[in-house]
This record gives sequence, structure tokens and C-alpha cells, in this order.
Amino acid sequence: MLTKPEPLIEVLGTDRVLLSETDRVRYASDASPYLLVPQVVAVPRDADDVAAVFRFAAAHGRRVVLRAAGTSLNGQAQGDDILLDVRRHFDRVAVEEDGQILRAGPGVVLARANVRLTKYGRVLGPDPASSSAACLGGVVANNASGMACGVTDNSYRTVAALRIVLPTGTVVDTADPNADAHLAAAEPAMVAELEAIRDELRADTALAQRIRAKFAIKNTNGYRLDAFLDETAPAQILRRLLVGSQGTLGFLDEITMRTVPLGKLATTAFLRFPDLAGAAGAVPSLVQLGARAVELMDNLSIRSTRGIAGAPDWMAGIGEDDAALLIEFRTSDPTELEVFEKGADDVLPGCAKAFTRDPAVARGYWAVRKGLLAALGAGRPAGTILLGEDACFPPHRVAEAAVALRETLERHGFDSAVAGHAAAGNLHYSMVFDPSRPADVERYRVCVDEIVDLVLDRFDGSLKGEHGTGRNMAPYVRREWGEQLLGHMRRVKKAIDPAGILGDGVLFTDDPLIHLRNLKTIPSADPITDGCIECGFCEPVCPSRDVTTTPRQRIALGREIARRDALGADSRQLRAEHTYAAVDTCATDNSCAVACPVGIDTGAAMKQHRQARQSRTARRVALVLARRWAAVEAVVRVVLDVARLLTRVTGDRPLTALTRLVRRFGGTGLVPEWLPATPGPAQPVRGAAIRPGDAVAVYYPACVNRIFGAPRDRADATITRALPALAERTGTRLWLPADTAGSCCSTVWYSKGFPEARAHAANDLVERMWAWSDGGRLPVVVDAASCTLGILGDLAPVLTDENRRRHAAITVVDALAWVTTELLPRASVRRRVARAVLHPTCAMSQLGLGADLRALAAAVADDVVEPLEATCCGFAGDRGFLHREVTESATRREAVEVHAADADLHLSGNRTCELGLEHATGRPYESAIVALERATR
Repeated sequence: MLTKPEPLIEVLGTDRVLLSETDRVRYASDASPYLLVPQVVAVPRDADDVAAVFRFAAAHGRRVVLRAAGTSLNGQAQGDDILLDVRRHFDRVAVEEDGQILRAGPGVVLARANVRLTKYGRVLGPDPASSSAACLGGVVANNASGMACGVTDNSYRTVAALRIVLPTGTVVDTADPNADAHLAAAEPAMVAELEAIRDELRADTALAQRIRAKFAIKNTNGYRLDAFLDETAPAQILRRLLVGSQGTLGFLDEITMRTVPLGKLATTAFLRFPDLAGAAGAVPSLVQLGARAVELMDNLSIRSTRGIAGAPDWMAGIGEDDAALLIEFRTSDPTELEVFEKGADDVLPGCAKAFTRDPAVARGYWAVRKGLLAALGAGRPAGTILLGEDACFPPHRVAEAAVALRETLERHGFDSAVAGHAAAGNLHYSMVFDPSRPADVERYRVCVDEIVDLVLDRFDGSLKGEHGTGRNMAPYVRREWGEQLLGHMRRVKKAIDPAGILGDGVLFTDDPLIHLRNLKTIPSADPITDGCIECGFCEPVCPSRDVTTTPRQRIALGREIARRDALGADSRQLRAEHTYAAVDTCATDNSCAVACPVGIDTGAAMKQHRQARQSRTARRVALVLARRWAAVEAVVRVVLDVARLLTRVTGDRPLTALTRLVRRFGGTGLVPEWLPATPGPAQPVRGAAIRPGDAVAVYYPACVNRIFGAPRDRADATITRALPALAERTGTRLWLPADTAGSCCSTVWYSKGFPEARAHAANDLVERMWAWSDGGRLPVVVDAASCTLGILGDLAPVLTDENRRRHAAITVVDALAWVTTELLPRASVRRRVARAVLHPTCAMSQLGLGADLRALAAAVADDVVEPLEATCCGFAGDRGFLHREVTESATRREAVEVHAADADLHLSGNRTCELGLEHATGRPYESAIVALERATR
């Protein structure tokens, strides 16, 4: 714990400087095998803040590390002094010139940038496996490439301009026609040195040729010295140098990139081979045919990923030596697809039938490849770490290199996967070992030394193809480049960062053992999350990502507590802060498990924490409430009715102030806060007049819809009235039982950690559904997506044997899907609006209801808008009443798009999520079914 004041506060202010133990620990880990706890975390809001931190660090002898997504595998985003989070406030993005140009801040997630380009048929060149989480700043700073961009469409080739904050605090915009004049005036010594290096390299033909040869294949080890050969003007040399500089030469405040054609048509195959040599040997011919991507996977890679959804069936029965190639051809000309497939069949007879043009199948194949590292990590032995490395070889020697690399790893006792972007000669390898065992660390050191010799001496390859130098390979930069070229790189660093404040140990080092220091131990902290390698794929979808912690950070905090406990160190402060930062503000919405390649559900772990802290008395009270849930519903409706009457007289402020006061004494985790978006009570639910035997389906209104009424501006209907009315209007016999009061899907009790109440509610509901459905004969239609998901996925573990059998026999359908299939085709829409905005909730996404929501919206609106930044709203049942800051943060970006859309309708399919979105945006959200019913009156 820090004991002296942090002077950086005087530079940025207290709201932009994080000093708590939790904040420092949660930023100590990234996707690399290292652990470095920063002294302070700063969250700058703009380039001026970054420049101020740089000047402060230079004046006080401090060191700075830049961190965006933290998906780096080699420690570039870690440091033990000042760490700058340059993701949170740098997510601006704009598409220009009909999709030809994308201009963005460094905090924009690569995949989300590409979504904006989709309608133009364009995409960014770099396509790393981590694109769903990696931010553009890190992609450019590491010159990350990926599956298909090779050395022609990577960041070095496609970055058109950069606005850079130099380590001295100087800001230079390379797109400015006067950039060189401004740079010369502000940094004359730097400009003079860059020009001197340029002239020396161009004058030395042998060195220039060697540089060209080194960058003819992928290479991210050291600086891009070809910048001095490709550009003449200092500002443009600087632009080139910053690409791949790994945060050691400056901050990329704005990145302008030229996009590349996507190729709207694709044919994809996942082919099985008898061995690694055979698979790798086919690569050059496929590349010559025009394959956009050829991904190699060895036997261990296949075994590790065959459980990922989308894996081809043949993976289940692979032999001991089998290997695979994932091949994709992409074009905009349909006839070319047949040419590609025929050409591939000529190279690999019989493979044509393995190609698919189905985008869904292809997405499944790519999910397998992109999930490889996480899958390898999930299968590692307890207490070990996974170190992911890469190297690049001349593409025509990739088969020889793949075999030699695996033999080297096996010789040192590493059962390691060899896979990667074989089309470019870029192979990835992993090493699993226990950093707490000196013998394991020594074995790792010796093996790396031998791999370095193999890559450089036998193949004249690159020690790093796309991951950046990082701490892993910093001791070997001299070995690859030689003393003379290393000297030029050091001159670059000294010229641009004279005080040496940025990225200490990330690219240069005088410590030959830096790659063996600060290796993180991985104690067993929770069986649910022990398989996590902290890759960060979960973070972009987490609703609390900008207010407390992300799933990865929750796991890192739990591990640090376990680590300290094992050492007998003090973990009390971390434990105290963990309650709010990790447990209370987790939405437990399962989004992290969906984003995780191996399905790690951090929310489930947080539910266990909540259960562990519940007292026996609290659990008994919860059970009583669950058994008397009908009375609870009635009381809440009365409270809502009284509250709404009061607000009509006094407005919302007095009630908000009162609940905030009560929360101070009653606890923020128990007492809800009044939100202006809170509606009045729902209209009473009345059973249908039809006889159950005449029905085609049973309607089960979720308790949230039996409690909460419609938005204030849309008070003419609720889902409990709209769905039966719509069914009747379309001639469909839908039965609403009269005894639904008091039933519950049990999600609320599961989320809060009350197992007895959960079990009671779950069994009670199944018994009721069994009776309503006539022993499973009728489908049960549920009108809240989160309840549908809970009924389908969460009930079974707490059911009795008999109810588990009943549960399996009952067909449960979400109302959105049922209405789209059964009612919409027979509905006569009489009134349409100009525009509707959608919010697909996390439960709807997990249930695959997005298309149904869009179909219902399209039936009532001429234009349907789905915000690109729509993720989980964080309301999570009652979390939005208890921790409104999570919802407000989670919807910040989406709210901007909602306001810009200026829509007539705002549609979703879950009442509490609709409340949260109304609170966040000020727009009245309602179920798409309600809107359809209104339009058909």
C-alpha cells in the first residue's frame, strides 16, 4: 500500500489518478505471463493529459507504460511505475471517404471499427485473433497483423497519418502539411538525429539491403528501420517508426488508416492431414492459388479446440499425429469461388467438397482458430502459466520450420502447440511451465535460447512475427539485428525519448534475464475461473468495464488475494475492496462466458461469492419471501403506485433523495435507489377466457412484467395485455393461466446467492408449467428474455429428479420468437412509424433472438436502427436500482447513438433492461411485441 502522496494528482486531479490497492492490482496483469504492479494508474481524458503526464515523468525521473486493451502476450502493457489507461476515453471513431478511410482514437476495439466498415465492403488490414478485444492503438503500436494481412496490409502499410504525443510532450500531426516545420521548431535535436540516421542508412548499401531483407517477411522485433528508407521527411519517418514501436516512442492520439476491400464472398474449408509436415507442405501451393488465409494447426491445437462450438465433426476422432489447415478464399466475383475450389482440389485431391460458402459455418471454423490460445490455457496443469510466442520464417520453408520448431520444444519437455498464419510463414508456439519452480524456469530459458538459434541461424527468420518484441524477446534484439543496427535503434530511442520514460524493458534491455523476472504465479483461486489465461476477450462486453472491474480483472484480483494468502501476506484491504469492485457490481449476465473462447463464466463465480456471504438468517428470510412471492408482488405494486402518486405532486427529486439517505444506513446492496424511469405498477394479469384444452400454447408472464408497468409515455399497453390481445387478433388460441401470481424463474435468487430460495422457486415453477402445459403437450411462451434464458439454462441443477424429467419434457419458447413465427405472418399492421431503435439484451443475444427482434421492428417501422455500441445495459434485474453507475457507464456509448437516431420507437424484450435504457437515454423503451400490438389495432 502506498504511504506517501502521489504527486501526479497535482497534474491530473484526483478523479483521473487511481491509487487504491484494487486499482493497482487489477492493472498488474494482462494476457502475458508477467505480473508488474504499477505504483499509480492514470486515466487521461485527452492528449493534453497524456502530454502533462509525459512532462511530469521526464521532470521527476518516473517511467510510463501505455495500456489500451491489455491483450498483449509479451508484457508491453505492464509496468511498475505509472500506467496510463488509454482505452477508456479514446474511443472516438469516424468513417470517411465512402469507407476508404477510418479515423479513430487508440481505444477503439478493432472488431467494432470493422463493423462500421461493413456496409462499405471494406475492412481494416490487420486481423489478429484478438480483434474482438484488441484496441486499435495496441494493434498499430505492435504492428499486429493476423490471419490474412501478411506484410502488405498490416499497420505499417495502411496507416496514413498519426497524431502523436511525443515523450517530451510535443504533439505532432503527420497529416498536417506543415508538420515538418512544426517538428523542426519544437524538436530540432530530434529532427537532426532522424535525418542523420536516414542519411547513414541510405549511404550504407549493405545495411539497407539487410533491412529490406529482414522486413520482407513479418518482423516486429525492434524498430522499423525501413522507415528511413521508405520516407524522407522527418514527420513521415516518425509516422512509420511509431508503427510497431510498442509504446516506447510516443502516444498515438489519433490513427488514420486506409481500409482494404473485404471481398463479400468467401469459401472456407477446415482440412484434416495425417501429420504436421503434410499440412504445412500444402501451404505454398494454396497461397499461390490466391488463398486469403491459410492457418496451420498441429495435433495439440486440434485436441485443445475441438470442444469449441463450430469445430468440424472430424475433430472428435483425430489420430495421434493429425494436423489441419483452415483455408479461406475471398472475392467479390462468384465465378472466382469455383475457380478457387477447383484449384484447391487439384492441389489436394478430394478437398473441394469440404469447402463451405455458409457464413455461419465459416464463423464457427474461425472461432476455433481464434480461440486456440485460450483453449490451450484452459487445459494447462494447475499452477502453470501459458507463454504464447511467435516467430516468422521464409514462407517457402514453413513446413521445414514447423517440424523443426516442434522438435525443439519436445526436446526440452514442452508438449507445445505449433500453429499460426502459415501463409506468411508466421508460426505461433506455446510453452507451459510452473514459474515457482526454478528447474522449470531454467528449462524455459534453455529452450528459448535454442529456438533463437534455430530461427536466426537455420532459417534467417524473425524472432517476432507480429506480437512485438516485448519482455520475452527484449534480451535477444541484439542477437537478431547485430550491434550496428541495434545501435541505430538505440539512437532512435534516445532522439525521440531523451529521458527514457516510455516502455522500460519492453524493447531494449541490458538485463539478459529480464524475460525470466516478474513471471506471475497462478494460484488456484476458483475452479470456475482457474482456466483463464487473462486474455481479455471478455472485457469489451462487460457492463462494469469503465466503472469498477472487468471479468479478467475480477479473476486477477481473486488470484492476488489467493497469492497473498498462500504467502501469509496481508490481503485484508483487497478483500474489503473486492466486495464492491468485483462482486456487487457484476451484472452476472453471462456475456463474459459468451465472449470467452472456452466459456469461462465469471458471473457464476461472483454468484458464489454472494452466496458465501449470505448469513443463515438472510437465507431463511429469502426462502420465506420466495414461498410468499405473490404477496411480495402485491406489496411492490402498492409501493410503486404510491411512489408514482408522490412523484406526480413533488417530482422525482424528493424520492430519490430519500432513498439515497436510506441507502446510507440500510446498505447500497439492499436498498434500491428511486430512478425517474421507474414506472407505475403493472395492470393486473387476468387469465384467458379460453379453455386450456383449446389452446395452442401457454402464456407465462414473468414476475417482472406482473410488477412493473409501461413507460410513462407509452402507458396504453403492457406486454401482459398486448400479447394476449395480439394472439386473439390473429386468431391464435393462447392460454394465460389464472394462477401465475407468486411464480418465479428463480433467476433473482440465483443471482443474489440464496440457494434454498432458488431451489424452491425453480421446482415450484416447473410443477406449475407441467400442469399448465398438460404434461408438456403445450409449449410455454415466456415474455422476458432473461427469464426464458434462466428457465432453459439455470433450473436443472436445483430441481428434484422428477422435476428435472418434467423440465426436459417441457418446450419453453421466448415470446419474441413465438410471435415472430406464429403471429406476425397473420398480423395486419395498420400504422407504421418512421424509425425504431433496438436494444438486443444479453439474454436475447444468447438465445439467438436478434433476428426476431429485428423482424418485429421492421413490421412496425420503415427504418430500423441497431446501435453499434449496444452491449449489456448492466441493469441486471435489480443491479440498476442498487448500482445505477454500472448502467450509466455501460450505456454511455449506446446512448449517444440512440440520441442521434431520433427514433419514434425504442424497442427491446426485457422489462428491467428497458427501465435501465430509459434511465440512461431518457427515451421510453418497451417490448417490440407491445409495439406490434399497438400497430395492429
